[in-house]
Amino acid sequence: MKLFFHSFGTGIPFIILHGLFGISDNWVTLGKRFGERFRVIVPDLRNHGRSPHSDLFDLPSMEQDILELIEEETTGEVMLMGHSLGGRVAVNLALHNPELIRKLVIVDISLRKYPPQREHLDLIEAMHALDLSQSGSRTEIEEHLRERIPSLKLRRFLMKNLYWSDRRQLGWRLNLPVISKRLPAIFDGGSIYGEFPGPALFIRGERSDYILDSDLPAIHKNFPGSTVRTIAGASHWVHADNPGEFYQVVSSFLESDQ
Repeated sequence: MKLFFHSFGTGIPFIILHGLFGISDNWVTLGKRFGERFRVIVPDLRNHGRSPHSDLFDLPSMEQDILELIEEETTGEVMLMGHSLGGRVAVNLALHNPELIRKLVIVDISLRKYPPQREHLDLIEAMHALDLSQSGSRTEIEEHLRERIPSLKLRRFLMKNLYWSDRRQLGWRLNLPVISKRLPAIFDGGSIYGEFPGPALFIRGERSDYILDSDLPAIHKNFPGSTVRTIAGASHWVHADNPGEFYQVVSSFLESDQ
């Protein structure tokens, strides 16, 4: 599948994969900063953003999409970073194709199986509850979302998926029916196998429970060259909660001789 992507800068390719319900636009500001040193490529995952929709939505298919992107847009090794769902895609790709990855950054996701997160289910229910045919403006939609999603940050995050399908009708860029159906299997994650011996950085938010201390032995087993950093005050959306420290931690890792 040919994915839509943004690209910034020149140099060593650095691919950034967004998380569930995210889009490449979420990473434009940080992508441009990283683009001062690297050639940054930020795709929309399948069924997200401006990339094609498909009834097939699982980790192997998303991994294959990124392999095709690497083959078509780069030569040699790449650096790869993924957040949440994008992190699981990056984990699988690095373990199955370690020769392609120079350095790996995984943001707030571990190797274990996750039950569907209540927060994700709440967001899906909130989107399903909206009748976009009866909503004439973004302001009106935000008012409806406020009843189910009190967090302004999360509401604005979701609303980046809205677009004008014509001059009078808003729609979701997300393939919401397929994502809803496949969500349990996505968080189950399947079996983790392989080893990535290269430099790997796992970043977790101080206020997040996606990477626990109990996850670290498995991480170090499959990624023997890995280190783990915790970003102060950050939730699961580490890069949005503390972008300054996040940028410094990632930049130092990518530019080190490790």
